[in-house]
Amino acid sequence: MPTIDIITQVVGDLARSLDPQERYQRLLEGLRRIVHCDASALLKLEREVLRPVAVFGLTNDSMGRRFRPQEHPRLAMILEADQSMRFPADSTLPDPYDGLVEGVGDKVKVHDCMGCNIYIDGEHWGVLTMDSMTPGAFSAIDARELRAFIALAAATIKVADLITALEDRVKRETEVNRTLVGERSADMIGASLVMRQLAEEVQMVASSDLSVLILGETGVGKELVASHLHTGSPRRDGPLVHVNCAALPESIAESELFGHVKGAFSGASESRRGKFELAHKGTLFLDEVGELPLAIQATLLRALQSGEIQRVGSDQQIEVDVRILAATNRDLRREVSEGRFRSDLYHRLSVYPVTVPPLRERHSDVLLLSGYFLEQNRARLGGRGLRISTEAQQALQAYGWPGNVRELEHVISRAALKAVAHASERARVVTVGVEHLGLEIEVGDDGEAVEPVVSEGAPAPTMMEGVRGLPMRQALDRFQRQLIEQTLGDQEGNWAATARALELDRSNLHRLAVRLGLK
Repeated sequence: MPTIDIITQVVGDLARSLDPQERYQRLLEGLRRIVHCDASALLKLEREVLRPVAVFGLTNDSMGRRFRPQEHPRLAMILEADQSMRFPADSTLPDPYDGLVEGVGDKVKVHDCMGCNIYIDGEHWGVLTMDSMTPGAFSAIDARELRAFIALAAATIKVADLITALEDRVKRETEVNRTLVGERSADMIGASLVMRQLAEEVQMVASSDLSVLILGETGVGKELVASHLHTGSPRRDGPLVHVNCAALPESIAESELFGHVKGAFSGASESRRGKFELAHKGTLFLDEVGELPLAIQATLLRALQSGEIQRVGSDQQIEVDVRILAATNRDLRREVSEGRFRSDLYHRLSVYPVTVPPLRERHSDVLLLSGYFLEQNRARLGGRGLRISTEAQQALQAYGWPGNVRELEHVISRAALKAVAHASERARVVTVGVEHLGLEIEVGDDGEAVEPVVSEGAPAPTMMEGVRGLPMRQALDRFQRQLIEQTLGDQEGNWAATARALELDRSNLHRLAVRLGLK
């Protein structure tokens, strides 16, 4: 297709109703047809970190990566350049996408690389990168066509940003300029529907002064949600004070929360402020609040009702202005009914409850999170590229993650360490394989799958339960087949919509469906 026709199509997209992600993806597809590259990425510059917002030809986990330019010399040079920067095939600089280009694996092939800065209204927005496995592929690129496309990319991004800003304005109506979507997305990794809903909910309630009760299993990231609630609030310039209620011995809990005066008890050699005073004009986060003893619950309730506290050993009332966030992995309703938690305190804390979904309900986020954790470990383990093998990706997605995001982080950290330890010292890219993950499918003595024990109120078994006991490859294939069939049914047989729902490139989904016998 002639270049002018491709550009015309991209221009036409500016007037179409598309979500930002699809808009960015179509932009890269247009680029691929103009500049014949095997991989491309659109990276947004956020707080001196480059975050992928769209990729083509890169592995699924690459969207979860966060690239610090000081750790990637090619990206640093692109950011500093005043024109497009090309790295020839014989460049010795490490490529940030080593091991991430689809179909290449851990073998670093000689290839061309190019990057361009993108500016929106004079502000540095980010960079566009292109990689080709063919040496010299970019040597004859038409500079005018490239400049035209970069200008078009900037227009596309500006339209996407304007749409996002308008949507945020409708949702919040006020304080549009304090929207923290970019900051949240840099830490709350996830593009699944449940995570997008959580992000919207956090954004909405953050600007209020309501008490929020954050619910969720151990390891889902409740503390991270509390941090974003504080950062997105009018109190963001004040302190965020964390209290681990499970680590508060009853004998000193009152002193920790409300402080004490000198001589109040044995060992009180000087006066000390408590957590409430430290959080004045800010936010007090009561983590694992369900662990508080009943006696302390009563004292805490009085402080929340009156807005006043007393240091231990003092009769003086001290006014405090704090917003309360609390978190628990317990069912507080049941704790109340069984007499282990005060009902009046429960209602005071749960003015606005927010539930953080478990990782098993965020299937499509597993690889994004894995990429994020791998990039963190890449810097810690000497800077070599880290990739996940196809089999390891399938194992990560098939596993049930009882320990949630925290377990995934530990699994990836251990696996990266093992993979680097066993890799050749000369290898620029290290592959994390299934053997490094340490994940197992539970099988009984008779060779049959072990039925999971589901307690009352626990979520129903996931599709993974139907594949326990099978050989790893067969189990992974069956799981993927079931997931694709179910999603395809939900999308009424629309393969393009299914690819979007599964957050896969359509060509990748086609190849996978053919291999699994679905096409």
